[in-house]
Order: sequence, then structure tokens, then C-alpha cells
Amino acid sequence: MHTNWDSCESGAGPTMNEVIAVMPLHKGEPAYKRIQNAIRERIDSGELKPGDVVESERELARIHGVSLMTARHALADLAQEGIVERRHGAGTFVAPPQIHFNRLLSYTEQMAGLGLVIRSKVVSSGIVSREQDIAARLGLSPTCRLVKIERIRSAGDEPVALEVCYLSAEEYSAVIDKALDRISLFGTLERECGVEIAYADEEIDATSADQRSARLLSIPIGSPLLRMRQLIFSSKGRATVYVLGLYRSGRHTLRIRRFR
Repeated sequence: MHTNWDSCESGAGPTMNEVIAVMPLHKGEPAYKRIQNAIRERIDSGELKPGDVVESERELARIHGVSLMTARHALADLAQEGIVERRHGAGTFVAPPQIHFNRLLSYTEQMAGLGLVIRSKVVSSGIVSREQDIAARLGLSPTCRLVKIERIRSAGDEPVALEVCYLSAEEYSAVIDKALDRISLFGTLERECGVEIAYADEEIDATSADQRSARLLSIPIGSPLLRMRQLIFSSKGRATVYVLGLYRSGRHTLRIRRFR
């Protein structure tokens, strides 16, 4: 349901049914978390961009039917995480992306940190079987079915990466129905499935484009690619996602910070 925000500004405010339509209630989820998730989803979808104004505490309290203190708590936590900036006398704004060394980021977050707008195209998605090696990496039995999502990542109009993600079909088949051409898989897992992504083991090497990857990435067959295999773990230490990524080597630089 689309809410007419102009009517909200006029002082009428949304009805309780409109509030529920804007942010579905999740049993046991604190009200301030619902506000935060609503703002995160708007940022993930591109509706809110760095520098855009976020509704004030009073507006958020009215829209979501909560107290002013609850809305203040929601914005304070987002500001502490660096997602929004609160400027005295001016309001609250979506913060510019930051680059963090040794931090696990989604591809969307990485490109945003470089000031690039990433676009995704889902090439294929569905349930597959007989992927015994990948199932084993995820700690599953060889006969387990897996969700497989294949996406092309583009910066501007240029395809720069081919990513294939695998997850347990028994637990995460719902992600197939999500608009992963517009939103982050990491964000979807965290918001919809309650999975907190924590860290990844990565293998990185060089390879060359075969016929299919060359066609999808619009490059000549045999072009050099950076290949990354990621086994991504939840905060509970459980292998959750396996990602095979092929990145155009001329469009990516691997930066490593070393200490002694």
C-alpha cells in the first residue's frame, strides 16, 4: 500500500492501517527496530541516497505510531552505526558510505564506498541439486538442495562482475522471491531471515573468461578475471552462503592493509 506522505505533512497523519502497511509488524521486534529496518530498506533500494533528508523524530513517531523517545532511539543507533548523520539545526541525513579495512561488505556496499552506483541483473535463480562440493562447504549433506542465484553487477552501463550465490534451500528458499536486482542479499538475510552476517573465508586467484562468462560480462573469451570464492559465516559461526565471484580484473584492485 502506498502512503500519501503529503497528507502526513498536512497534519492528518496516517491511520493505524496505513502504519501497518508501511512497516509490517514482526512479533517480538522492538518498535525502534521497525523504524530502523524501514530506513535501511529505503537506503538499500536506492529510494534514499547519501545526503538525502531522513524524516525527523517527530515525523517518524507519527508515521509509525510510536513515542518520540522511541523514534529518537532509532535515529541515535543509526547515527552511531554511521548510516545517518544528525546535523544540529539542520536535521538527519543519509550518511556518505565509508570504506572499512578488514570489514566484510556486500558488493553493493563496496561500490558505494567508492562512490559508484551498482546495478544488478538476476540472470537465473532457483533450486538446484547435485552440487555436492558446495553443499559440503556449507556443512550440508551431499543430497541437500541449494538455492542458486546468479547476478550480473554493473557500474553505470558496464558489467563488471558475475556473482553466483548458494544457500540452503530448506532454510532460505524465500530469498528467491525477493527483488535481488534492487536490494542486498546480505540485507535480506539479516532483515527477513534473522541471520547476522559476521565474517568470511576467502580464496582469491586469477582465471580467464570462458564463453559464457565472456558473453555475460561483454568481454572477449580468455580475458583475465579475478576469481573469488567466499564462504560466509553467521555470527553463530555457521556457514550460510557460498559465493563464487568473477570480477573484471581491469575494474578491480585488491587492497590489503598489513601491520607488523
